[in-house]
Amino acid sequence: MADGYLEKRYEEVFGKGAKKTVVKHTSIETIMEKNRSYRGYDQSFVVKRDMLERIVAVNTKIASAKNQQVLRFKLVTKNTGADLIVQNMKLGGLLPELHLPFPGTEPEAFIIICSTIPENKFVDIDLGIAAQSMLLKATEMGLNGIMIGAFNKAKITEAFELPYDPLLILAIGKGKETIKLQHVDAGEKLAYYRDENGEQFVPKIRWEQLIIE
Repeated sequence: MADGYLEKRYEEVFGKGAKKTVVKHTSIETIMEKNRSYRGYDQSFVVKRDMLERIVAVNTKIASAKNQQVLRFKLVTKNTGADLIVQNMKLGGLLPELHLPFPGTEPEAFIIICSTIPENKFVDIDLGIAAQSMLLKATEMGLNGIMIGAFNKAKITEAFELPYDPLLILAIGKGKETIKLQHVDAGEKLAYYRDENGEQFVPKIRWEQLIIE
């Protein structure tokens, strides 16, 4: 192809002097690194229902074991019962002395993930894929979140009149914490921790040590 061909074609289509639009893409590695588990949120930022809908919509594009697509989602915002979830959940199991979340930093938007059939290994496969995919979408949107497995299932089911069994809850919001990854060797402690400044560190085994030779 002759030098300058694409530039000439661009001018023919859009006119001479037209400025090119450069679309910047964020790598999946960058999004994954930003996708941390936040336990404190900025309550001045209001997560609206349509934001949660956009996050749930990724489930129409992801893998599903046997393609059963048995997961269903209850969207909860500040005005539709977020406080009920906060009252019936626990965060920061490895940092019990902090009693997270701190007052005034509680999440105010949630996605309750349910299954239309009894939980089994295929449902759990779908659950992991869906939860991670939705949090990655939230991260892409400039939001943050966390997977919550410690909650009172009976009270959540009753409070929201859920027709299906709740398996996991995602909190969504604008994170109000500093979280950093820390590369460690296999065999070292993997529990996340916070320093005297409140920064949280999450140990991750070096990728080279994850490979079986």
